[in-house]
Amino acid sequence: MNLLYILLQVAAPTAEQIQQRRDSVREGARQMIALAKEDPDSFWQIFADKAIQFGIKVLAALIIFVVGVFLIRWVKNILKRVFDKRGTEPTIASFVTSFVSISMTVLLVVISISTLGVDTTSLAALLAAGGLAIGMALSGTVQNFAGGLMLLAFKPFKAGDLIEAQGVTGKVIEVNITATKVLTPDNRVVILPNGALSNGVINNYNGRPLRRIEWLVSVSYGVDAAACKEAILTIVNSDKRVLKEKTDMKKLYKELKITSYQLSTVNYRMDAIPAPFVALKSLNANDITFVVRAWVRADDYWDVFFGLQERFYTELPPQGYIV
Repeated sequence: MNLLYILLQVAAPTAEQIQQRRDSVREGARQMIALAKEDPDSFWQIFADKAIQFGIKVLAALIIFVVGVFLIRWVKNILKRVFDKRGTEPTIASFVTSFVSISMTVLLVVISISTLGVDTTSLAALLAAGGLAIGMALSGTVQNFAGGLMLLAFKPFKAGDLIEAQGVTGKVIEVNITATKVLTPDNRVVILPNGALSNGVINNYNGRPLRRIEWLVSVSYGVDAAACKEAILTIVNSDKRVLKEKTDMKKLYKELKITSYQLSTVNYRMDAIPAPFVALKSLNANDITFVVRAWVRADDYWDVFFGLQERFYTELPPQGYIV
């Protein structure tokens, strides 16, 4: 608060300065009135000159502002093309573009005002004091900005990833200066503040290129456990989307366009795919439960999960395994 008080003292004029400005305006008005009475022709000549000078300043300020607006749009388009050409993650691209746009807009407003003849020194001091005051009043916004920087630095997710955070599950569509936009499966756009998002738990379903699926298949007592396991494995292995233990990992990573940098990341690379797995998990009151595990590409997760679950239900009973 002391720093804010000092800035306000520097930026705000004193009572003596305000009074001096009032006296100066009054004296100027008296002189203009006296000149209008004594020499009307000179008065109107001076008035016309001042009006023309002020009009030129206003016109120059408008031209600067209009050109500045087009320049900001041009810079945003240039940034977009550069980011697209280099394959920059959309989250970083949108954040940087938004930050540059806001910064250039503030600078444009200051330049336009200074063109009108306004003392920008006092304006800069007022902006600094006002910025600090607003920052203190909107501490949550500042926290969200810092959270956005943290998200860009540590990259817990990228645009297009399916995440679960702050009680919301959806696909990330944009990360801007203060918030992240998530598209839910039922087509709602949820805006999550970056501050809370960066400090909370984030479950990224697309954080790795490969994922393991797990099913629980319950069948009645009295079945041949070994035969039932074999029947379940046959169903799992018949799906071409399920990765087998003999999968060529180099070919797979090339297909998934995984970079060498990603492969060097801890727990990102897998040297081999575990074989599909079936085991008796539990003996329940009325049935027994097998646990089934298999590895798939992250993009195939839900299709394989629901597809094989339906096949377990429809194909096991005809073989004598009541699900």
